Amino acid sequence: MTPATAQRTSDEDVVRMLELAHGVDSVELKLTVPDEHHRSTIVELGMDPLDAQIRTVSFFDTPDLALNRVGVIVRARRVQGRGDDSVVKLRPVEPEDVPQRLRDSPDIGIELDAMPGGFVVSASMKARLGTNDVRRCVMGDRAIRKLFTKSQRAFYTAHAPAGIELDDLTLLGPIFVLKLSWTPAELRRKMVAEAWLYPDGSRILELSTKCPPAQMFQVAAETRGFLAEHGVDLSGEQQAKTKTALDYFVKHRAG
Repeated sequence: MTPATAQRTSDEDVVRMLELAHGVDSVELKLTVPDEHHRSTIVELGMDPLDAQIRTVSFFDTPDLALNRVGVIVRARRVQGRGDDSVVKLRPVEPEDVPQRLRDSPDIGIELDAMPGGFVVSASMKARLGTNDVRRCVMGDRAIRKLFTKSQRAFYTAHAPAGIELDDLTLLGPIFVLKLSWTPAELRRKMVAEAWLYPDGSRILELSTKCPPAQMFQVAAETRGFLAEHGVDLSGEQQAKTKTALDYFVKHRAG
């Protein structure tokens, strides 16, 4: 999903989202907040930065982003107080095109991400790792392929460009992330705020909430109303966290 200026969802988009929702496991509703409103949004929504969980996210791609061009995202993450994890993600996907043998796996999830001006369905295969695996890889002491299970490697091979092996990829990152989860009393639904802090000082603040597919439009309306009541700008340009990170680190390497 590319960055887009927020706009009213068309009737055709509504119909398409309903069609896609029938085949997904969950829906995540997202909104990126304009830079000039970060501080006021944090204050108005009652977020306490000291409750945030520290994360670092590392991406792997070629220097010309060959994986990203075909919708493949390879990522590994360190999470404060938890073990590391890794994911191989494909987007966009048609839910009915995902083989049933993969749908039956507890390690794969099909999710519809929706934000003002756009939506996309992704298939993500995840794995839990040890507490030091990703750091060893970032430091050059562990092969990239070792961060991924046999099933993840097969999923990668099925969708990545031919001839690009996991160990051929370039480390892009890590990037520093703060994640805060809280449940506003008025909304009675868990909200998540993620602050992605890029090395050049820029940042993206994203607000999100998840819901079952059948509740997508009801939850979207309730959440939009809640945010509007608290003065959150719902009309700003939407930014893609992953693409912004990939572009930054490719440019940084080139420099």
